[in-house]
Amino acid sequence: MAIDSNLVKLALDGYKGHVAGDYSVNDTQEALRKALVEANGGSTKLDIKALRDGSCSKVFAIVEELVNVISEEGLKGDEFFMNMVEDRNLALGDTPKFHIERECLFAVADIAEGTQGVRRQRLEAGADITVNTQLHAIKIYEELNRVLAGRIDFNKFVDIVSKSFTKDELDSAYAAFVGMFSKLNAPYIETGSFDEDKLLDLIEHVEASTGETAVIVGTRKALRQIKTAVVSDSAKEDMYSMGHFGRFNGTELIAVKQRHATGTTDFILDDKTLYVFAGDTKPIKRVTEGDVTMLMGTPMNNADMSQEFLMMKRTGIAIVFDRDFGAYKMARSII
Repeated sequence: MAIDSNLVKLALDGYKGHVAGDYSVNDTQEALRKALVEANGGSTKLDIKALRDGSCSKVFAIVEELVNVISEEGLKGDEFFMNMVEDRNLALGDTPKFHIERECLFAVADIAEGTQGVRRQRLEAGADITVNTQLHAIKIYEELNRVLAGRIDFNKFVDIVSKSFTKDELDSAYAAFVGMFSKLNAPYIETGSFDEDKLLDLIEHVEASTGETAVIVGTRKALRQIKTAVVSDSAKEDMYSMGHFGRFNGTELIAVKQRHATGTTDFILDDKTLYVFAGDTKPIKRVTEGDVTMLMGTPMNNADMSQEFLMMKRTGIAIVFDRDFGAYKMARSII
């Protein structure tokens, strides 16, 4: 079912807390609520007959679309996601494949005049990597009735569901990122207390291997441990405004936000590790198949006659890297 694009924009504006023109966020709330009530045939309740007869389908279609758009918007607003994740949306049933070609140069041979005795070399064919997807679901109850009746903030309803999907996918992306570095070998891994020359060597190795300019990625706390012999006034200003230098001997530093591991207050990213990448390849591949789907339960199956709603999204995340990268695991903080 096609949803009015103005309605989607209105929901996004309300979600972000700012609305164009003379409208307020409260005005947005009322407009969205009215749209849902209108889609529900003018009723503020989802009664059993309407659910049985399927006349609530327009309401579900609106909520599905808004949850899908806003959860994706949350990912696109995350700096880690934008820098590290290649994202694809496929129709349900399509094969989620990524074709990877690892760049290699040909060996140039010396030959005698009038001969063709050169060993043949073949172009690297690359490989197709399939990212497996699976359903991720959230089940809620009763809330949609309260939205229609005006007893709950519509933004809050959509926001909680959308953020739940966004958090789940960011947690998976961060976990995949951390797992990338477990099998690194010299010269692409450095350990020990911070040493300026060691980090410079690591950057040089990554750039020599890829032929591209490197960047250093880490948490703000990790980047704070980078020291350099020469500190310019602009570098001091960077430290004051960002909490870390903006560059290290010409190499750009990029800070990524920490996250808590699900259900804990433990950080996912190591605050003592610096990551060195080159080029614009994004190592984390994310695939979504189709969009959010909303299904209603049957109140008669619940002892308290409550109405359930099941929201499902099919996604997959994997690590696929076609070039060398590095990590510097610092043994201790020098701050």
